[in-house]
Amino acid sequence: MKNKVMTPDQAIERYLEAGQTWMVGGFGRGGVPFTLLETIAADPVSFTDLTLIKNDASEPGLGIDLLLSQGMVKKLVATHIGLNPDFIARMNQGEIDCELVPQGIFAERIRAGGVGIPAFFSDIGLGTEVAQGRQIHQLNGQSYLLETALQGDVAMVCADRVDRAGNAWWSGSNRNMCVPMVPACRTTIVEAREIVDVGCIAPENVHIPGVLVNAIVQAQPRAHMQEDF
Repeated sequence: MKNKVMTPDQAIERYLEAGQTWMVGGFGRGGVPFTLLETIAADPVSFTDLTLIKNDASEPGLGIDLLLSQGMVKKLVATHIGLNPDFIARMNQGEIDCELVPQGIFAERIRAGGVGIPAFFSDIGLGTEVAQGRQIHQLNGQSYLLETALQGDVAMVCADRVDRAGNAWWSGSNRNMCVPMVPACRTTIVEAREIVDVGCIAPENVHIPGVLVNAIVQAQPRAHMQEDF
């Protein structure tokens, strides 16, 4: 069984490039690959013109804000940005593009991207700003918005326990957005809070199989991370 454990620098050098689309896991602080993001942010010149797909814009000084604040990102697709007033100011000044998506639609667009569904219909957002400039279709006398799937070049997620082959397990809500992002991307780097030997995770507890994982990196302790499971 191939050992996929690497240092953050090794994974970043092998799989990440400027101009890519990255799906970044996490819901609030749970499931966010903080170690990877901090390592990437230390080299802002190498990673520019990025498109990020993440549930939220993180808080100032944390997570993807380290990339946003350095001008590394051209577009963010997210559901919630209210905890990052710095990003909101930059968006309002036209310095960065932001596509805001209702949270359930956001999750479903990612899921669709992972299973090969190019688009789907939904009535969420009809008659609101969400529908402005969007394709509206009629089906059985009902109006629907056309929602396109989301896909990315690289998924970066943080799991609670990962074996050396890449089989990953999440605790509780840390799983949010992480699991559907993996099959929606061509490459996956999993940051692991705990790395264990193959066989330590029962097959029925595996949320993402190792066959979908390209690299594993060890998460470093952070004061802002949630308490251990």
